[in-house]
Amino acid sequence: MKRYILLLIATFTIATLSAQPPKRRAEDAARSAATRNAPTGVSYRDFPTAQAMPQDVAWRRDLYRVLNLKKDANAVLYYPTTPQDGRENLFTYLFHLLLRRQIKAYDYKLDGNEDFSAANEVTARTLMDRYHIYYEAKDGHLRVNDADLPSEDVKLYYLKESTYYDQHTATFRTKVVAICPVIVRGDSEFGGTDQNYPMFWVRFDEVAPKLGKLMLMESNYNNAATLSADDYFTLGRYEGDIYKAVNLQDRLLSNYCPSDSDMHREQARIEKQLKDVRKGVWGEEPVVKKPEAAATDTAAVAPEAAAPKRRITARRRTTTRTKSPKVSTPSTKEPKSSKTTKAAGFSVRRQRH
Repeated sequence: MKRYILLLIATFTIATLSAQPPKRRAEDAARSAATRNAPTGVSYRDFPTAQAMPQDVAWRRDLYRVLNLKKDANAVLYYPTTPQDGRENLFTYLFHLLLRRQIKAYDYKLDGNEDFSAANEVTARTLMDRYHIYYEAKDGHLRVNDADLPSEDVKLYYLKESTYYDQHTATFRTKVVAICPVIVRGDSEFGGTDQNYPMFWVRFDEVAPKLGKLMLMESNYNNAATLSADDYFTLGRYEGDIYKAVNLQDRLLSNYCPSDSDMHREQARIEKQLKDVRKGVWGEEPVVKKPEAAATDTAAVAPEAAAPKRRITARRRTTTRTKSPKVSTPSTKEPKSSKTTKAAGFSVRRQRH
C-alpha cells in the first residue's frame, strides 16, 4: 500500500514540473546563471565607497589629469580590449551602460571643462554616428557588436579630481569628480602624429554604484586578486600627469609652459604644493630655527649642562684647600699643652712614685 502511495506522489510531482510554462523555466535558468556568474566578495555591492564632498570645505584644489593606459598602474582599465571570460575593460562597460540608458553622458566641449547640465547631455546614438561606430537599430533598440566598439583605440582617460580638507571631520581627501575616455588615432608608431578625440564626460558619483560591479585584475602575479573599479579610483591607484589646474585665467599648463622641461617642473611644483598643504594641516612641516632662536635655546640648556661641572669643580677646590699649607696667625694658634689638657682626666702613662 505504501508503495502505491509513493508512486502516486511521484507521478503528480512529475506532472506539475512538466506543466511549468517554458517562459518561467527560461527565467529560472537565467536567474540561476546570473547567480552563478555574479562576482563574490566585498567588492560586489550597489553603493559607492567614496564619501560625498561637502560644499563648504575649508580648502580645495581641482586638478585635471591624463591617464595613459600604457602605464602599469593604469593597464587594468585597458585590458581586455574585447570581452572574454566574463571580463571587459572600463570603456566597454561604460558604453554598455550608456546603451542601456543606465548612466548619462555629457558632451566634451571645446574648452575641455565638464558641463553636467541637461542641455549638454549626449546620447549613445549621437556618439556612434560621430565616431563612425557600426550599430543596428531594430524596434527602437540599438545593438552593437563588441568587436565594433573602439575599446582598443581608447588609450587615454581625462580625469578631474578634487583634493580638499573637510574641517567637519578633520580629514584630507582626494575625490574623483568626472572621467572622460579619449580615442587616440594616428600613425605615431611609423613616425607620424597621434590625434586625441575626447568622447564624453561621465559624472563619477553617478557611475560609482555601477563601477562597484566591474572587477579588475589587481596583480600580475596573483590572478585571483581582484579589485572593483570603484575601489580603484577611490583608493587612488591610478597614475596621471597634471595637464590643468583650475585657475582664474582658465589656462592649461601648455599655455604657459613652452617646453617639456617647463611642463615637468610645473607639474612637480603643483604636486609639491599638495603635499605641503597636507603636511601643514597635520603639523608635519619641518620648522627651520633661526640663528637667534638656536642661540637662545643653547643658553637655556647651558645651566643644566653646566651643573655637574660645578659640582666637580667644587670637589677639586676642596681637595686643593686640604693639601695647601696653612697660614698660622698668633690669634688662632693653640698652645701645645692642649693635648695635656685634653687628656687631663685620664692618662695611660705610667707615673713614678
